Amino acid sequence: MIVLLAQYQAQPGKGDEVLALLEKMAVAVRDHEPGCRTYEVSRGREDGDAFLLYEVYVDETAVSDHRATPHFKRYVLDSIIPLLASRTVSFYNVMI
Repeated sequence: MIVLLAQYQAQPGKGDEVLALLEKMAVAVRDHEPGCRTYEVSRGREDGDAFLLYEVYVDETAVSDHRATPHFKRYVLDSIIPLLASRTVSFYNVMI
C-alpha cells in the first residue's frame, strides 16, 4: 500500500473554488478508481485556503493509473493547480 499526502495552498481567497473542484475529484476517484482505497480531503481550520489530501493506493500501478485519468487532468492539472500558490506531494509506504 502506498500513501500519498498532498498539501495545497490556494491563492488567497481561492479556497472555496479549490474545495468545489476537490469535491468533484473525490467523487470521480471513488467511483472510477478501484486501486484507490482512501481519498480524503481536509481543509485548514484557521486557513481556509490550505488543504491536505490523504490518499491510499494498493500499489504503484494504482498511483500511475490515478494520474492518468481524465478526471485528474480535468480537475487537478487543468483547474486546481492554476488556483494554487503552492503544492507539495509526498509518498509513503505502509509498513504496519
